[in-house]
Amino acid sequence: MKQLVQNLKTGETVLENVPAPQVGRGQVLIQTTRSLVSLGTERMLVEFGRASLVAKARQQPDKVKQVLDKIQSDGLMPTLEAVFRKLGQPLPLGYCNVGKVLAVGEGVTDLRIGDRVASNGPHAEVVCVPRNLVALIPDSVSDDEATFTVVGAIGLQGVRLLNPTLGETMVVIGLGLIGLLTAELLRLNGCRVIGLDVDEAKLDQARQRGIRALNSADSDTVAAVLSLTNGIGADGVVITASAHTDELMSQAARMSRKRGRIVLIGVVGLNLSRAEFYEKELQFQVSCSYGPGRYDESYEQQGRDYPLPFVRWTENRNFQTVLQLLGSGQLAVSSLITENVPFAEYEAIYRAIGTSHSIASLMHYPETVELDASIKLQESQYDGGPGTVGLIGAGNFTGATLLPALKAAGATLKTIASAGGLSATLLAKKFSIVQSTTDYRQILADPTIDLCIITTRHHSHARLTVEALRAGKHVFVEKPLAIYDNELAGIIDAQQTSGRMVMVGFNRRFSPQAQKMKALLGGGRSAEVPMNVVATMNAGSIPASSWVHDRAVGGGRILGEACHFVDLITFLTGSRVVSVCLNAMGRHPTETTDSASLLLRYENGATGVVNYFANGSKAYAKERVEVYSQERTLVLDNFRKLTGYGFKGFSSISGRQNKGHAELMKRLIEHVRRGRTNGADDSLIPFADLINTTQTMLAALHSLRENRWVNVAGVGLAQMETVSEVA
Repeated sequence: MKQLVQNLKTGETVLENVPAPQVGRGQVLIQTTRSLVSLGTERMLVEFGRASLVAKARQQPDKVKQVLDKIQSDGLMPTLEAVFRKLGQPLPLGYCNVGKVLAVGEGVTDLRIGDRVASNGPHAEVVCVPRNLVALIPDSVSDDEATFTVVGAIGLQGVRLLNPTLGETMVVIGLGLIGLLTAELLRLNGCRVIGLDVDEAKLDQARQRGIRALNSADSDTVAAVLSLTNGIGADGVVITASAHTDELMSQAARMSRKRGRIVLIGVVGLNLSRAEFYEKELQFQVSCSYGPGRYDESYEQQGRDYPLPFVRWTENRNFQTVLQLLGSGQLAVSSLITENVPFAEYEAIYRAIGTSHSIASLMHYPETVELDASIKLQESQYDGGPGTVGLIGAGNFTGATLLPALKAAGATLKTIASAGGLSATLLAKKFSIVQSTTDYRQILADPTIDLCIITTRHHSHARLTVEALRAGKHVFVEKPLAIYDNELAGIIDAQQTSGRMVMVGFNRRFSPQAQKMKALLGGGRSAEVPMNVVATMNAGSIPASSWVHDRAVGGGRILGEACHFVDLITFLTGSRVVSVCLNAMGRHPTETTDSASLLLRYENGATGVVNYFANGSKAYAKERVEVYSQERTLVLDNFRKLTGYGFKGFSSISGRQNKGHAELMKRLIEHVRRGRTNGADDSLIPFADLINTTQTMLAALHSLRENRWVNVAGVGLAQMETVSEVA
């Protein structure tokens, strides 16, 4: 199937061939018949992509500050590589989709195959959308009309925040598509509406709808509004325009009556004049997209609706309202359609998107579409042989870190899977992977693939690891290995039964600095001398709404990230954790704190402390490790510089930041291709160590909840001795 994407680095708008998405729980699979191009939002993305690097920086000054902080903490080259990687990630375009239901996921009971629906799906021949972002189209509404559902909901949410009453005078600044729909919705609320724009075609459209339309370029709009309201001013102002200056906000304030309301839907400068707002006691609010529920993971992705008596208008109920207005004929949109082109001829719209005077551009799609779950991209370059890799997961970490390391290690990359198909296809093209798929089971069923790499969200790690082991694959799974106690037994059983290798992405121990630390501490003899190790992660905060904080999905940041340093301390001490205590700020009933100290006791008497903090400055180094042993001290600063105190012949080494990903992938591929030879192979992490680290993190959550030290061996399984060193 085909999907439209925007390359932010080159500015190209490209129609990509990608595998069809697979419907999941709570989702709806839709074959697209129409989609509407948002000439405002999509124009900004296209113009941003076409801009120079300097112009991009000027448009996002907040990102420039983050880049400067990262240069200070991580160095110039890693920062530049991260910036260019980010710009090199194409974005899917579009959010106004209409089509027919092809399939529904588990839990979706109110839609049927063949139903016509509107959603916020992208420009693609087939889309997979969570149920709460899908609305059933009434029979009286055509597909063309239904494409206005989502943009109409954006305007409707702004109107709801404005809270108009019958007879009030409302001003709409910017008569693009959303502005015209907003003005029409205000008129339906019994308001007198004044529309402002500089485009005569859009002003004519407004006049045809009974809206008093003024050309901002030809008149003093503030004076005009005051004159039309007998000097009182507008009761409310909605800004749907986009501008880089603060002038529109100033105009909105000056044309408002005392105690008037201003709602921002568009994008403008927000350096507000205190005097203008203070003297009139003006109310100002920014409208968030389609309405309540937007960007809420539990509402959009997990399908948890807000109860109607408490949240009357959610984004889905706003969709339904717009469709009702379209069906009754109260909201007329057909005259807004400027062009309707075949999907394959998308360039007719996007080529002139920066200069076009179109109001609404539609694309119509072919009646039939190929629904292959996989597509081949690099068959001529596929060689096969031991160590052939299949990847499940195609997120940022996979593309930015793991795939470059795998390529450097000479891995044979055959298949990559992602739920939506686009991200996997883009990575397959970039890294010369044979095929991309939306059905990960194809990797497990492929007898030529012997190493399965799992980089999905944390809650699926244990299940996919077990599935891959039972399919006879070696497994590399990104941390954490499991997020619940009861998942460990299944992993151990599958590994012991299959005899396949399990490796977790604990890369820190493979960094050159960590390897040097181990050698300085006595190498394999380090277990004979107890030591104290303190590791500090200045992790920085991430939004509370992130899936990482969700106990059932991400497991929390301590479980999902601090485990890196438990493994590193285990490596340095040459021992395993026997008990753990986790202390955190405040109360954390969900066990997902991200500012805490983890205390570790080891079998050989060593102690470890992992400080994981989210409340520090991002300009400070992100990671620091200190080791104290036999009147000697080692200090590792951000995996860039290692300093020794009290060591003969060693004072320090420094260089480019290296966290060991490349070395880990190199050893992993060599290990799979070579297999176990005589005796134990210590080039990777023993399976029992991986289980111990996972138990330690799970025990830490018990400790936080129960406010006590917890013995590690009792977590997840009764007898650690049942875990053999299978490689």
